[in-house]
Amino acid sequence: MRVAFLGPAGTFAEEALRASAPGDAEIEEVPYSSVYETVMAVQEGEVDRAVVPIENSLEGAVTATLDALAGEADRVRIAAEVVRPIEHCLVARPGLGIEAVRQVVSHPQAIAQCAGFLRERLPDAETASAPSTADAVRTAARATEPLAALGPRLAAELYGCDVLAEDVQDVSDNATRFVWLAPADTPPEAEPTKTSIVFWGFNDESPGALVRVLSELADREVNLTKIESRPRRVRLGHYMFFADLVGGTDDPAVREALDALSERVQTLKVLGSYPVLPGESRR
Repeated sequence: MRVAFLGPAGTFAEEALRASAPGDAEIEEVPYSSVYETVMAVQEGEVDRAVVPIENSLEGAVTATLDALAGEADRVRIAAEVVRPIEHCLVARPGLGIEAVRQVVSHPQAIAQCAGFLRERLPDAETASAPSTADAVRTAARATEPLAALGPRLAAELYGCDVLAEDVQDVSDNATRFVWLAPADTPPEAEPTKTSIVFWGFNDESPGALVRVLSELADREVNLTKIESRPRRVRLGHYMFFADLVGGTDDPAVREALDALSERVQTLKVLGSYPVLPGESRR
């Protein structure tokens, strides 16, 4: 099985892949340079599955994942979810001490998750963005200037960096939801316990319009565990709404609620109905 992940080697996405891959599956890990490319690799049939981040407990949604699933990736569905702890390390090439660091590079979410540490320990250091945490660590390993990276210990080991400080995220129980993606026609491999949807196209300028839409869930006692909005990119004030529900689409209450909700909106997409996997590593 070819499985895409946000690369290069050593990212948290790769850790999530290894922690939740089926124990009896022969996996070929295929790194991609962006979340969008990783999602679209499934869409275009380049890989069988993909693992991408979708939400962080500190910084919220990974918008690149949501936008791809709601937009171009119409032949892709969420097949499973795994939640992983995220422990950031400050790493640099051997011989560079923390007191000498003048720039810190990482994925924007990692920089935000470690903002307090950076203010306290490296107040004069500039920050710069990288496509992924592992890419940042690889950059730090090759740098000749006084540059450090925020990233996983796995990446530090892979690219020969020293760990200058560990567990530098601002909240100790920092965690990220990762999702396994599969072609839309792939049958579920386990009983779904969660469903993700996106919808738009109702009279969202009318008072109480969203409440009336969501009442289709509440009236059937379908538990809504998450909802958030993203711009529809048409004009200001118009949004698409992403929601997570307890239960699979084969649950009568969930099925009835989605049928009723679809009558109230212009577009309703089921992004996936899937199980939540344990995140214990098989390595």
